[in-house]
Amino acid sequence: MINLDDTQKLAEIDPQGMTQHVVNFPRQVEDAWALAQGLDLPAAYRQVRRIVIAGMGGSAIGGDLLRALVADECPLPIHVHRGYGLPAFAQGEETLVIVSSYSGNTEETLSAFETALSRGTRLVALTTGGRLRERGRQEGVPLFTFDYAAQPRAALGYSFLPLVAVLSRLGFIEDPGEAVAEAAEVMRAWQEEIGPEVPLARNPAKRLAGQLMERVPVVYGAELLAPVARRWKGQFNENAKGWAFYEELPELNHNAVVGYERSEVVQPWVVVLLLRSAYDSPRVQRRWEVTRELLLRYGVNHDVVWARGESRLAQMLSIIHFGDFVSLYLALASGVDPTPVEPIVHLKAELARG
Repeated sequence: MINLDDTQKLAEIDPQGMTQHVVNFPRQVEDAWALAQGLDLPAAYRQVRRIVIAGMGGSAIGGDLLRALVADECPLPIHVHRGYGLPAFAQGEETLVIVSSYSGNTEETLSAFETALSRGTRLVALTTGGRLRERGRQEGVPLFTFDYAAQPRAALGYSFLPLVAVLSRLGFIEDPGEAVAEAAEVMRAWQEEIGPEVPLARNPAKRLAGQLMERVPVVYGAELLAPVARRWKGQFNENAKGWAFYEELPELNHNAVVGYERSEVVQPWVVVLLLRSAYDSPRVQRRWEVTRELLLRYGVNHDVVWARGESRLAQMLSIIHFGDFVSLYLALASGVDPTPVEPIVHLKAELARG
């Protein structure tokens, strides 16, 4: 295990600077929100009755987060589409399709874009460039473009905050500007406890990464934090280059808990992480309590992480930020460069060959 307090060694392992992207996330959130205020949307878009967000990987998770964030406020159904084309219900001017692709060249997302055009839906595109920007300009589609050099997963602020801005500008949710400011403040404050310069002995994110060495994290989340559990899982996959899984409460209480009965099979190498929020509904809070009792009864290694902040957005972003640090430290402690995603590069190259 690499010493997580050896900053020189860590810099050698992370030559492309994923650490700095994680550190800068609060600023990225502020910048993305500010940039999104310039997005010009036609008045007719206020008449839509359903929203589809199409994307893949780091560009799609923003849609999951949006849906959970506004679940108690937005009157429109929001569907996140990961794949080619669009679902059959996504047709006509009452459907708003938001396509999100960091590179602008994601083939599934381009397929969704062309399908939306052919079905006459309202459209918005989020991208840094590529074919999506080109086609958006050709078709006169409202475009949110940004310039941020990173892996898509490290540009989460730009795949999430503009979606929030779209709903706000169309009048489907209240202006969350104050919540954005609070979220950035909460993340900066927490970073004083979990940042790279904080030694392992006083750094809960580094300590949790140490507990996950040579183990498989299974991340649990509920309601507001259900998509955050998915984000944590993806970050363990891509940053730490390891296996990870996620489950949602209350659904996991109807199946996954039964597997605890044979916990001796996985006990040496599985750690369950429970992501908790002050916004958990009363019945979900009780389910968390009973679920933890079962984990203890069957000897399943687990830990609990609580989100911070007053607003729903602050709770969501703060615990995402914590998880990003944990996956980063897990990669570095293992001597793994957190940036490259070689299997994905190989997959795309092979698919490009036909």
